[in-house]
Amino acid sequence: MATERRTLLADAAITVLAETGIRGLTHRAVDRAANLPSGTTSAYYRTRQALLTALVRRLVERDQAELEEAGRALPVPRDAGELAARITALAERRLTGNGRQRSLARYACAIESVRHPELREILVPRENTAREAVRAFLAAQGVEDAEERTVTLLTCVDGLVFDRLVNGGRVAEEDVRRLVGAALR
Repeated sequence: MATERRTLLADAAITVLAETGIRGLTHRAVDRAANLPSGTTSAYYRTRQALLTALVRRLVERDQAELEEAGRALPVPRDAGELAARITALAERRLTGNGRQRSLARYACAIESVRHPELREILVPRENTAREAVRAFLAAQGVEDAEERTVTLLTCVDGLVFDRLVNGGRVAEEDVRRLVGAALR
């Protein structure tokens, strides 16, 4: 029960952060978002930093689950077009619905991690099957330093997502195709 309650509170905190920004992330706001009595969040997370840390851990857990599922569902791409289509689909998921909420929260946490290195340690990119599929594709294409190129490619895609999140719009598959092409050169 306590674990389920902590998960519920961390998910509510992600929603609050996405909707109100870092200043709006309070114990009371999380209580309201979780539909729980006042004081519940502070009983589980005594400090704001403890709440923020729990939020970041849950955010990473949810992101990793999404990436693991994406990588398991689809094996190594057959060609650059298929890789671009998959990356574009993932980027679009990060711009809509719950994905948008998580993206807003993720970027707010990334900025907050500048002041709180313990958050940065949690946010460090991790291995997952989706990342491995990109690396395997690049290696199969004969790309030297496939690991480094994978990181560069995914960082560029992350930049596209950030730009579209802030400025509106969609991630165009053509933009992703150019990034994949650059990684292959």
